[in-house]
Amino acid sequence: MKRPTIADIAREAGVSKGAVSYALNGRPGVSPATRERILAVAGRLNFHADSNARALAGAQARVVGLTLQRPPSTLGVEPFFMELISGLELELSRHSYALLLQMVAGRDEELAFYERWHSEARVDGVLVCDVRTGDPRVAALEALGLPAIVIGPPDASGSLPCVWSDDAQSMEEAVQYLAALGHRRVARVGGIAEFAHTAIRTAAFSGVCDRLGLADAVTVAADYSGESGARATRRLLSRDDRPTAIIYDNDIMAVAGLTVAHELGVAVPGQLSIVAWDDSPVCRLLHPPLTALTRDIGAYGVRAAHLLLAAIAGDPVASTRGEPAHLSPRGSTARLIP
Repeated sequence: MKRPTIADIAREAGVSKGAVSYALNGRPGVSPATRERILAVAGRLNFHADSNARALAGAQARVVGLTLQRPPSTLGVEPFFMELISGLELELSRHSYALLLQMVAGRDEELAFYERWHSEARVDGVLVCDVRTGDPRVAALEALGLPAIVIGPPDASGSLPCVWSDDAQSMEEAVQYLAALGHRRVARVGGIAEFAHTAIRTAAFSGVCDRLGLADAVTVAADYSGESGARATRRLLSRDDRPTAIIYDNDIMAVAGLTVAHELGVAVPGQLSIVAWDDSPVCRLLHPPLTALTRDIGAYGVRAAHLLLAAIAGDPVASTRGEPAHLSPRGSTARLIP
């Protein structure tokens, strides 16, 4: 079947090819009624502008890209990313933008996508997650000149604007709460060590534990999966000086940790207090419900999308600090009984 062209749309809508081009590319020069009629005809004919032609014309794609270095199967069990994407979609759809989500196996593949998207004008800008210290993606995007917003701390964002929250403040709140409950042996099951936000949490955990005199504090590295969280918990609870409280860097690992504690006969919260980061509906449905560090992740996504659209429009954009996660105490934490 012949692919529809601008000439086909112009003929059916009863306008010139120039008017069709103006309407499809969102440019002034046609009335709202004419634009609506042209877009309706284009939709009916299932017309899709060629990306190379759009690049030559300098037209916007009205698409923003997001790449994630993780297996597609993990998204269904990652409440953080589901809520983040929900917030992104909410703001983007208000401005008739679409989100292009691309799962990648590694850094080189991700960089290749940025170059292809830019050269073919497939996206107008990108969002960058899981940023690392000295992240090569930041330098690559700076060189390309492709509008980009980092969802992560400013220290790892280079010249790119970012949306971030103060993870150090949240970590201090969690540790101080556990210490106030009488816990002296506090452990942490951390996320991927290379991530910039993980490094911030690790430094904050170590710093507040030192300040409070929690000499047996320890961080065990994991990768956010339930399997790694379970392994780390078994290792910690098998020690002679096992912790009486554990902070997990995400809710999935915390759920796995609670399961392991049940398997080993360690009572929660009687013998072990558990804190999850971030909060999710799953945390509230468990028995006991998990104490968690809570923030509005959807609003975080809305803000990131808002800044990226401003950058695409050529407006000055500054990094924005969101509200940090705050503790929501529930049944998985309790005062330690000597």
